[in-house]
Amino acid sequence: MKFPPGLGRATIAVLAWLFLATAALAHASLTATEPRDGAVVPAAPARLALSFSEPVSPLALKLVKPDGSAVALERFTLRDRTVEIEVPPDLSAGTHVLSWRVVSEDGHPVGGSIVFSIRSPSRSTYAGEVIDWPVRAALWLGRVALYAGLFFGIGGVFALSWLLQGARAGLRFITAMLGIGLGGTGLSAGLQGLDALGMPLSALAEPSVWSTGLGTSFGRTVVVMIAALALAGVALLSRRRQVARWTSLLALLTGSAALSLSGHASAAEPQWLMRPSVFLHAIAITLWVGALVPIARLFQTGRAHALKALHRFSVFIPFSIALLVAAGIVLLVVQVGQPSALLDTAYGNVFLVKLALLLILFALAAINRWVLTGRVEAGDQGATRYLVRSIAAEALVVLMIFGVAASWRFTPPPRALVSVAAEPASVHIHGEKAMAEITITPGRPGPVEASALVMAGDFSALDPKEVTFVFSNPSAGVAEIKRKASKATDGTWRTSDLLLPLPGLWKIRLDILISDFEITRIEGEIQIGP
Repeated sequence: MKFPPGLGRATIAVLAWLFLATAALAHASLTATEPRDGAVVPAAPARLALSFSEPVSPLALKLVKPDGSAVALERFTLRDRTVEIEVPPDLSAGTHVLSWRVVSEDGHPVGGSIVFSIRSPSRSTYAGEVIDWPVRAALWLGRVALYAGLFFGIGGVFALSWLLQGARAGLRFITAMLGIGLGGTGLSAGLQGLDALGMPLSALAEPSVWSTGLGTSFGRTVVVMIAALALAGVALLSRRRQVARWTSLLALLTGSAALSLSGHASAAEPQWLMRPSVFLHAIAITLWVGALVPIARLFQTGRAHALKALHRFSVFIPFSIALLVAAGIVLLVVQVGQPSALLDTAYGNVFLVKLALLLILFALAAINRWVLTGRVEAGDQGATRYLVRSIAAEALVVLMIFGVAASWRFTPPPRALVSVAAEPASVHIHGEKAMAEITITPGRPGPVEASALVMAGDFSALDPKEVTFVFSNPSAGVAEIKRKASKATDGTWRTSDLLLPLPGLWKIRLDILISDFEITRIEGEIQIGP
């Protein structure tokens, strides 16, 4: 089957741009730390804590000391979305770097570092996650290969068994796609382990890499997808038509189920809606895409039953597209939320590129269905040639869409970003006569609620007569913003009549009236996110 000139180069260019544009983005987001990133504390902290936008499992935690030595932090406790880490003994003065790497519920690892200093900063520090571009590129290619194996490979086997009723058109292509899918899917387990552990490609042969990759939620996808590809291979080799048909159907269902076991959409709530939507979305794509190459090859070889296969395809394809669109809308609404996120987030930008390609695909499908099919059935040889070329163009556009969808591996959905933005900011301020645990909800600019749990400096109970919040941001030219707090039934002091106009590091002071003749003030800083 010959592809239209220029489409191959365009495909490569689009896929390369998509990978480079999205490969640096992450997933579960760090929302708060203790100590605060960049903080200078008077003494070694009582604990180290990392809070995330969703539950995580630590893969690697280490503390780099001021002298450059590193110590693995193996003793930690998981509390909901917070990792509480036991502090190593005898931390010296200077700057320390807490490096972390965790895996989120959707199976995607993410890492980074925070910096804090005891008494005074050291002369030089390092923080941040180093992106291993070869591993990222391999992960992306592995995901594209997985899609090719499912949609072109398993879908092609299903089309041969049901639409073409045993014809072997496009057999080499389908076999190649199954092989690519099998190799790419299997390799993706190891690549997932490399990404999770932050290790280079040269470490791919290490057993711990594979066990880590298979231990994530994506590991389940790998195992089930390999089973689906194996079933498709059995169907392809079977000489009994009924065995081939039902085995190919089982492969289709198994492969579609594999995609629903991991990923952003599958990890989103409500699970009862999202996982079935991913499953149905995958089935619809497989039914459509899998039939493209076999039908085109059938017309190229001049088989007599090509027209019958085309007729069967043209009858069911509108239902497949309707299912594809319906499931896609559900996934879009949950993942994106607000229409503005389509323009404001990388995830939304990737979706818009995918949507543009889908519109091209729908246009080609409409031309094939309502313009060319009738002419082909009437015996128009020119229309037959145009139909084959149009189907080839569809296949290339589908390949571009695979590249777009694979880019979502590196982009957090807007729903996750919204949850991060809604996370509170908190700080502990300790004075001689009083201390307070202060929380700002949400921890971003705009209308917020401030709350404080006030205690005496020796951790005993304190029942002040009055508490006033005082905020300022001298670096931004914002003078003091004072708000009197009211005591809530849970014992905290709260004020909701507060607007913090800017992100950044804010100074916060509590004026605590202990009695009619005594007032104490405690001060600190709190980071308000963008």
